[in-house]
Amino acid sequence: MKAPPLSRRARVLVAAVAAALLAATTAACDSDTTSEGTSDSVRTLTPEHSEHEESPSEEQSPGTQQSPRTQQSFAASVSAETERVRQEAVKRLEGVEGRGNAVADASVSGLPVAASEEVRSARVRVTNPTDEPAFYAVKVEFVDAEDKVLDTVVVGVEDAPPDRTVDAQANSSKAAGVKTFPRVAQAERG
Repeated sequence: MKAPPLSRRARVLVAAVAAALLAATTAACDSDTTSEGTSDSVRTLTPEHSEHEESPSEEQSPGTQQSPRTQQSFAASVSAETERVRQEAVKRLEGVEGRGNAVADASVSGLPVAASEEVRSARVRVTNPTDEPAFYAVKVEFVDAEDKVLDTVVVGVEDAPPDRTVDAQANSSKAAGVKTFPRVAQAERG
């Protein structure tokens, strides 16, 4: 028996959560570690206590009986944080003339998708050549074979570490179903 397909809204939420987790994982992998071997940027997230108290005799591994409310609230918080960073990036690009001061620091490549997917995705890579962490705002255009812009997506990368490369993901629902080519339209380091 086949599982029913996810709704469009569910697929977009899954893509947003995947992008946030990809960015967090990449940032954690690329970060420096302290002398104890623990990354300075790694934060442990614990789910809220369950409404149902377990008796001490019941042994369960963490995460086996998480409530849907906890999973939904975690997904919502990840989505809210991603949106906050995106809004900051949009603000930073508003006054930028031309392509910005960080076009050389940013690159983008399309991610493979199935013909049935409703989202086109691009991997955005930002390399911070400075000596300090920096915020990057990157505007990605999804263009078709005739160089027509089908969609523009802004991505923010917060605290990109010095002399490291960080990945983010740009997702477009407007460019779905069309063979598109992503490109960096603007990139600003600030």
